Amino acid sequence: MSPFNNQCAAVVVILSLVCNIAFAAEAKLLPVAQPGTGGYLSGKLIYEVEGRPTPQCHASTIAETSTGLVAAWFGGTRESDPDVGIWVSRHDGRKWSTPVEVADGSKGEDKDYACWNPVLFQPGNGSLMLFYKVGVSPRLWWGALMTSDDGGRTWSPSRRLGRNDSLPEANRNLLGPVKNKPIQLADGSILCPSSTENEGWRVHFERTRDLGATWEVIGPIHDASSFNAIQPSILTYSNGHMQILCRSQESVLAQSWSHDGGKTWGAVTATDLPNPNSGTDAVTLADGRQLIVYNHTVRKGEFPAGRNMLNVAISENGKEWKPILTLEKEKSEFSYPAVIQTADGKVQITYTWKRQSVKHVVLDPTKIR
Repeated sequence: MSPFNNQCAAVVVILSLVCNIAFAAEAKLLPVAQPGTGGYLSGKLIYEVEGRPTPQCHASTIAETSTGLVAAWFGGTRESDPDVGIWVSRHDGRKWSTPVEVADGSKGEDKDYACWNPVLFQPGNGSLMLFYKVGVSPRLWWGALMTSDDGGRTWSPSRRLGRNDSLPEANRNLLGPVKNKPIQLADGSILCPSSTENEGWRVHFERTRDLGATWEVIGPIHDASSFNAIQPSILTYSNGHMQILCRSQESVLAQSWSHDGGKTWGAVTATDLPNPNSGTDAVTLADGRQLIVYNHTVRKGEFPAGRNMLNVAISENGKEWKPILTLEKEKSEFSYPAVIQTADGKVQITYTWKRQSVKHVVLDPTKIR
């Protein structure tokens, strides 16, 4: 079969899958969850909308440190505006602190650039890491890194991650984790899920063995002829296999599998979950199950569509997914989730709430089946 026919067959399969998902979506999904039901323990805004620190916010991230939870996001007048910086809030076990801006896009530059997509990560040993992007657009941005030795209270000066010739020629800036958290491998190295948007949407990985001092690039693992995929999340399995779940332009969540510890990756294929071209995040739970937070919608159509609805699904094997919670469903935007499991076993989720605040949801996975 010719490459053209292969691509046409893939498109037919994807469109058929999307139609099936769209027709079945409402029948499968539950009403919006309320605290105390279905493993949903609490859901609160990190800061109130009235008197908020910036007109808009987006792309939150969350990490656990020895002193509590830390969340970050980008905020400013509007996404891509030069006044958009990185904001941080800390949770002391009772409430979230007043957000503070810890980075802007002017550090070491000739002018002020927008900041994008922060990613917090706490290595097993070492400082809390805050990755983020700086630039005029995702096609041209570059990665930056700050660290904190006191649970996010104070931060080191920001520095660029550098460049690597393995990346697409249009933009060879290292990015670190492009949206979702890295994982730390058995040898102590940190594997960052990343992607570029300048020669089609393509997924790659950036690996550091020395906490960000030097980097190795793996991939890109595909080209845009099969899937336009970005923003992967990494899931792990007891047999050593890994899986990524990715945002795509093809109306479904895309996936790829590795059987050698992330050194090489298989073909990017469709999952049975929809995607309205919006970011997701996923986590491997301590009990071995996989959990994803995502928009169970397609981009266009009757309500709910696009980013009007945010959901949680769970899987035993990463192949068959069961939607188990609806977090939001309203004619507004609920998007770009981040999810971790903390030492107490609880699942911590943050996400964009109407572009006006960041919402923090806590789940008890022992009550999710």
